[in-house]
Amino acid sequence: MRFDILTIFPEFFASPFSHGVLGRAIEEKVVTIATHDLRKFTHDRHKTVDDRPFGGGEGMVLKPQPIFEAAESIGITPKELRDTKRETVILLSAQGRRFTQSVARELAKHDRVVFICGRYEGVDERVNHLLCDRELSIGDYVLSGGELGAAVIIDAVVRLLPGVLGNADSSRYESFGHSDGELAADAITTDGVPSSVSGAGGLLDYPHYTRPADFRGVSVPEVLAGGDHAAIRKWRREQALEKTLRNRPDLLENADLTAADRKLLARLKAGVQNSGK
Repeated sequence: MRFDILTIFPEFFASPFSHGVLGRAIEEKVVTIATHDLRKFTHDRHKTVDDRPFGGGEGMVLKPQPIFEAAESIGITPKELRDTKRETVILLSAQGRRFTQSVARELAKHDRVVFICGRYEGVDERVNHLLCDRELSIGDYVLSGGELGAAVIIDAVVRLLPGVLGNADSSRYESFGHSDGELAADAITTDGVPSSVSGAGGLLDYPHYTRPADFRGVSVPEVLAGGDHAAIRKWRREQALEKTLRNRPDLLENADLTAADRKLLARLKAGVQNSGK
């Protein structure tokens, strides 16, 4: 898989792409990431990439010409001819659709993803209209530019690619992951016992514990040390529901919930109301 990043700060990416899972994926050539300096595609002595907005207003706007020339230099397929299931061009901006795990899974199926990093007050809208397939934002807040967003999205996408994580299930049984229906083959482990994990189905992940079993007076939940896979699976599902209700109740609307999940949520909500929280 290949990523191209069009930016006025290519040096920004040296550190994020040098460490951890992403660094190893690049080293092992699972992915290729190339940055392209928009200032190299300007034609004045000051290497000007921005200008004042038509109609007045505060700030400056990235000009279309350097962006188009940079895109053409790396051989991006013209928008009208592009197979957007294999190659896609993304404008990063605060006005974009919110990036989610489902979008990450979609992008992980592509051969090539190109990011255009907005700056200043934004990017000339003709870039979006004539060159890009979509706008993405990593959250409901405003950043100084799209570079952080590009790094976040690339990290989220790359860890979904085959062979990147040491254990493929690490990206399957986690927050925002698949439902049990999509992971039916994993209901039984290779040694023939029930799996102790369940698919998130759009929920947040359950709490995790490791050694020591007792730390500063707080013990690991007894069920996790009991060896009963079915009981562990049930506890983890209940904890995922509780944490989602507490931290991200908005996710419950579209989560893949069973009848048992809904009964438990009703009890949890009643408990919250009774406690006065």
